[in-house]
Amino acid sequence: METLSVMQSLLIALWVAAVMSRWLGGGATLTLRFSPLMTGLFVGVVMGNVPQAMIVTASLQMIYMGVFSPGGSMPAEPSIAAAIAVPVALLGNLQPEAAIAVAVPVGLLGSYLYQFRFFINTFLGKYTDKAVDDLNPRAIARSIITYPTIASFLLFVPLVFVALFLGAPVIADVITALEGTVVIHVLEVVGGGLAAIGIATTVYVIGRKDYMVFFFLAYFMSVVFKSLEITMVTYAVFGVIIALIFVQSQKGKVVQASGDSGGSGSTATFDDDDDDYDDGF
Repeated sequence: METLSVMQSLLIALWVAAVMSRWLGGGATLTLRFSPLMTGLFVGVVMGNVPQAMIVTASLQMIYMGVFSPGGSMPAEPSIAAAIAVPVALLGNLQPEAAIAVAVPVGLLGSYLYQFRFFINTFLGKYTDKAVDDLNPRAIARSIITYPTIASFLLFVPLVFVALFLGAPVIADVITALEGTVVIHVLEVVGGGLAAIGIATTVYVIGRKDYMVFFFLAYFMSVVFKSLEITMVTYAVFGVIIALIFVQSQKGKVVQASGDSGGSGSTATFDDDDDDYDDGF
């Protein structure tokens, strides 16, 4: 049975703890937490299969594209989902759609685990209160940075390690044994539907109907050019070029509108001055 080594499980668990503690990269950690891409890349490096890991992670990214965090609360934790689903997919040679079906419940459980982290931090708040009363800057820094970070590592590292070292191979073996059955087909169909929901949520969050034309352009380009086997990187390049053309054209309109308004404003001022001058005589 193919499995993760102790070192691989530990490295991935440490990465997840660093991301969830917001220690890794400061404010940039939020980006790592809200997106599975970097976690998937790290898992691919650790497991020695970056290409397949990124294929699976790109599918996971689809369902989390429209996820946002009102008040800091996430309905799911993409980083934790990727840390479990990507190894399962690599161990079991799963299709990306099946990996999505594995990632969704894991991400939901991860959100509860993250809220439990906040619960633990409430007990650490007394150290902050005492440090503030003592007017001790170093103690304040320790109480709001060091102690919560240590608590986060103590919470996430053991749980994620156990889930990877013991759970991921078992899940992969079960899914491999079900290969070709209706269960896997259902997982793949549900996974594909969840990706579509992620795209729809993104379009809804954008809220700009005048931008929908770009969405339909991308969709029909992918359908028409499917036989050419164009990669997603090529489509991304096309998207950047089209976006730059659109932005440049909008800038030109803004500059022209500003010039017209400025010219008419100065003309109006000039006419007003002339009227004032005539009335004075």
